[in-house]
Amino acid sequence: MLVADVSQDPRYINLVDDARSELVIPMLIKDRCIGVFDLESPELDAFTKEHKELLTLLASQAAVAVDNARLYDEVRRNEERIEKELRFAQRVQLALLPTEPPKTVHGVDVAGRFEPARELGGDLHDFLTPEADTLVVAVGDVSGKGAPAALYGAFAAEQVRSRTLRRRFTPDRFSVAGVLQAMNTILHERHLEEYYCTLCYAFFDFARGAVTISNSGLPYPIRCSAGSCGQIELPGVPLGSFPGTTYDEVTLDLRPDDIFVFCTDGIFEALNPKGAEFGAQRLCEVIDDARDQSARGIVDVIFDEVSSFRGTEPQADDMTAVAIKISS
Repeated sequence: MLVADVSQDPRYINLVDDARSELVIPMLIKDRCIGVFDLESPELDAFTKEHKELLTLLASQAAVAVDNARLYDEVRRNEERIEKELRFAQRVQLALLPTEPPKTVHGVDVAGRFEPARELGGDLHDFLTPEADTLVVAVGDVSGKGAPAALYGAFAAEQVRSRTLRRRFTPDRFSVAGVLQAMNTILHERHLEEYYCTLCYAFFDFARGAVTISNSGLPYPIRCSAGSCGQIELPGVPLGSFPGTTYDEVTLDLRPDDIFVFCTDGIFEALNPKGAEFGAQRLCEVIDDARDQSARGIVDVIFDEVSSFRGTEPQADDMTAVAIKISS
């Protein structure tokens, strides 16, 4: 609005006694007015068409600057909120992972370690003792990374616990492969087709001196026994992918000084700057060289060797390793 004499305009509210003329330019962002430039003068007809054009240009630039400042402030507040929520989510995820091996199992050394590629990860692992002289080790990997994978992984981990602890009440109906089959049905019924979970489930029965393992697509577990070290070939379809999937299981005798290691693909598929993978053979050699160490020492050596192999290459995937060492 360009008003030559405000006293002749009924819209004018007299707040400045000596104002005689006025120029008002809206600050527009698309169709939104976020403010105005308001110039008043004690002289009549003080503003010209040139003033109007100049102020219109300035108002347009100022509107963009003001709106950008507001957006920046909003983004900053959102980032602070998200960062706070992520820190809390990290604490929750770490609290859901086992902090120490079960104390009720004697003659067995167990250790696990998890390092997410981002703030949150989709890997999971757990140690459970459904009965005396038994130990269940589960290691899993949810497709993807970040918060969605972490939520899916938390649900899958809870399914592992509930299905395992049911053995206490119905041991005659429990089977290692049956745990994976039940989990596959439950996860598939959630209709989250873009996500799936690979999981290796091992049931150690120390009274019988045997371990039964079933796998749903996790990289093959590694066993070091009687001077040899290699993978236990046990394929399987990832959980949640297809309804009605059945799983195989294999039972192995336990021997003193046996070592079992379960790792997610973040370990096997770690890349060095030349694009080479860490690989199963190198991992077997690392475990074989560290077989005299404790389970914690073996796990830490694996992570140290992967980090050294990766060099300057960033971590591309979540990494989890669990080691079980039979001492008697």
